[in-house]
Amino acid sequence: MMMRFSLILQHNVSLHTCYCFVLLFLLFFSSLSSSEAYDALDPYGNITIKWDLVGWQPDGYIAIVTINNYQQYRHIPAPGWSLTWTWAEKELIWNIIGAMTTKQGNCSRFKGYHPRSCEKSPTVVDLLPSTPYNQKVPNCCKGGVLTSWAQDPKNAVASFQLTVGRAGTTNRTVRVPRNFTLNAPGSGYTCGQAKIVRPTLFITLDKRRVTQALMTWNVTCTYSRFLAQRAAPTCCVSLSSFYNDTRVPCPTCSCACKTNSTCLK
Repeated sequence: MMMRFSLILQHNVSLHTCYCFVLLFLLFFSSLSSSEAYDALDPYGNITIKWDLVGWQPDGYIAIVTINNYQQYRHIPAPGWSLTWTWAEKELIWNIIGAMTTKQGNCSRFKGYHPRSCEKSPTVVDLLPSTPYNQKVPNCCKGGVLTSWAQDPKNAVASFQLTVGRAGTTNRTVRVPRNFTLNAPGSGYTCGQAKIVRPTLFITLDKRRVTQALMTWNVTCTYSRFLAQRAAPTCCVSLSSFYNDTRVPCPTCSCACKTNSTCLK
């Protein structure tokens, strides 16, 4: 009887140990997946894209898009940022000030004035500082370079103005774009879904009048060191032994180089 009880006890203990091991295994991998959009060096830092509708058009609206680098220490160096999104319906960009689209797309169905972009998923890049004054808006034209908020708040902001056509002309008919993607040197940024928030308030320079955006939505992009390391390998260290004249070669491209001309071999 005692032997049977001992065997049952040992069997239960073994099952309990197995269950604990499986549970720890699952928790380990779930923690890895959740940490992909987490930066331990700046856990509360992010890049926020704010989309303010400031006027209606006969077939759409005018919007001011603002990119704020709220990261404490990580800046965006040259060649700068680029922003991509996917329109919800058949929207297009009639005009853009303070930035430019990289592709116009197929606008052959339009006669006379052609839109700046007919792409379903347009990509926008910043203009250079030498851009003429009449093509600028406040906080634009820095070549895509943004400093961090802690180091230089004034230069941690980028803006451009869009005139969007074939879109809704009221708050109820406007459709929010989706699939926002922020590209920057080193990659590693992941953007969430656009969320409609309380309309932005604008204060005039003399601080005597406050106006309000017709509609506002925000997109939050976070940096992940894990994603950045997947996109670009870290630096390679070549090792050799004292009794061997050859060395262990590095990969063809190391240290996140982009072109073969800058690769370290």
